[in-house]
Amino acid sequence: MTAFRIPYGRQDIRDDDVEAVNEVLRSDWLTQGPAVARFEAAIAGYCGATHAVALNSATSALHVACLALGLGPGDRLWTSPNTFLASANCARYCRADVDFVDIDPTSYNMSADALSRKLEKAAVADELPKIVVPVHFAGQSCDMHRIHALAQEYGFHTIEDASHAVGGTYLNEPVGNCKFSDICILSFHPVKIITTAEGGMALTNDDELAARMARLRSHGMTRDPALMDCDADGPWFYQQIDLGFNYRMTDMQAALGCSQLTRIDGYVARRRDLAARYQALLSNLPLRLPRQSADAMSAWHLYVVQVLSGHDRRRVFEHLRSVGIGVNVHYIPVHTQAYYRRLGFRPGMYPEAEEYYRRAISLPMFATLTDEQQDFVAAELRRALHERA
Repeated sequence: MTAFRIPYGRQDIRDDDVEAVNEVLRSDWLTQGPAVARFEAAIAGYCGATHAVALNSATSALHVACLALGLGPGDRLWTSPNTFLASANCARYCRADVDFVDIDPTSYNMSADALSRKLEKAAVADELPKIVVPVHFAGQSCDMHRIHALAQEYGFHTIEDASHAVGGTYLNEPVGNCKFSDICILSFHPVKIITTAEGGMALTNDDELAARMARLRSHGMTRDPALMDCDADGPWFYQQIDLGFNYRMTDMQAALGCSQLTRIDGYVARRRDLAARYQALLSNLPLRLPRQSADAMSAWHLYVVQVLSGHDRRRVFEHLRSVGIGVNVHYIPVHTQAYYRRLGFRPGMYPEAEEYYRRAISLPMFATLTDEQQDFVAAELRRALHERA
């Protein structure tokens, strides 16, 4: 793996984080202990949700969320083509079908207009989805009020993939409160807003969904006599009532998450400052800069620019990497991946996502990025754009 002078994302680990993990290492619990419950309560409180279920990754969280909502063979899940693979793969893990809804060219999120048109046609053909997974790309919430209204009209469940968006707000309330969804998923990968090294969280306001996801993350087991089909042999007794998985988060990860969460508001504030600086530094360049909805305050997991016509995105990308700037591209449209092409998807099916992809570059964005580093990124981007081949 190449080590860049300035990566596109970077975790911030401090002495308090190390000590929090060390406390767990010196304790009696390394996994399935009190730190996980503390982290769940802290995240639920921060986001304003009733329940939070910690898992070993956001991918696992998406999987158990789909299972908890009853997704299975013959069902359909729709998501955005502009996302990481997991937003679609979670349906395939359940042996369900996947389809996509094209993005809005301004927000790069799932287009509520495109979703409405697709639902209208699907209703006529009796091919409505069981679950829709809007993805809060780069940290900005989708138009959840409208998507929720469509869910009520057409009868589908909604899972918010907010892997990018913890710390963001929508309609002046925290992303993750599940006001407009059944379940909301967060990610704590190292390049996200806060980290547990790897880890995810499923938030919900539904008691039964929370209980079901908690069982599924731990082999489908229960010790609750009310859920068993026989009497317990003794106080040691447990029963597997679902086919679950070992998707548990460790106490070490949870302790790191609790420590990181104390700094989340500062992290998000710095990311917003950096986004504002990028807007000023890059305003006169041949780029399309990200735009924010009046209804949402992004957590700014990513800062994505689009290189305008007449400029070679690949040449710009390679120049920036050659000078130690670890730019990236988020995302290659999922439907163009080889696996999904084998399912019948083809380039050209979701033109807005494909046009966005052809021009997109993710610039460095992390809370410890300095003004001097950002100035260097802007200067080298300007140089690359002005020195056309």
